[in-house]
Amino acid sequence: MTLKAILFDFSGVIINDENIHRQLVNDILIGENLRPSGEDYNNLCFGRCDRFCIKDILERKGRVVSKDYLNRLSIKKAQDYRFMIEGMDKLPLYEAVIGFLRQMPEKCLHTALVTGASREEVEFILDKAKIKQYFDVIVTGEDVKARQPHPDAYLLAVEKLNQKYPELQITSQNCLVIEDTPAGIEGAKNAQMQVVGITHTYPFHLLHRKADWCVDYLAELDLDLVNQVLARD
Repeated sequence: MTLKAILFDFSGVIINDENIHRQLVNDILIGENLRPSGEDYNNLCFGRCDRFCIKDILERKGRVVSKDYLNRLSIKKAQDYRFMIEGMDKLPLYEAVIGFLRQMPEKCLHTALVTGASREEVEFILDKAKIKQYFDVIVTGEDVKARQPHPDAYLLAVEKLNQKYPELQITSQNCLVIEDTPAGIEGAKNAQMQVVGITHTYPFHLLHRKADWCVDYLAELDLDLVNQVLARD
């Protein structure tokens, strides 16, 4: 088996923006006279698009969430996110991300970005960071309804890669996923994919028990070693 594609999570792997999202969701709740809860955010927002996250938190707190109500809050969060990012002197990309992505063409690896974030936010960041060209396929929170640990988003990424490169005949077994959360790792494993846990969000000892490999930084990931392991299968 040969490694053909790498599937990257976005928040927590490419960009360190989870605290920004958490703050903006908390701001929305406070603006709606509701008390933010770290547990609610962790359970309902990690790996999901804004609409599902906001809807589920509001419903858990007893609000009736109409389409117009949800649209208003989702638009506000998206606008506030863009405003905060545009006000930064430097994007909070993780160290070595750009260098790692630049290796993909020379290693003949195709790439997908698989995230619960909205497409508008993702493409805004990728364009601003000038790294959009490194991703062959993008799957966002609007593309699938099931949240992690369901494998739907990862399987859709493989489907889209095969649509773009049918000659490669990519399967789940040809893919390596880079994830930062236990739910994301579980979702990738449910898609029958090899997974690297990166310790940007959770500690090494927790991710190491769930992932096939675990690293503190992308620069530590030895893709040649991963390929050798896959070739034995």
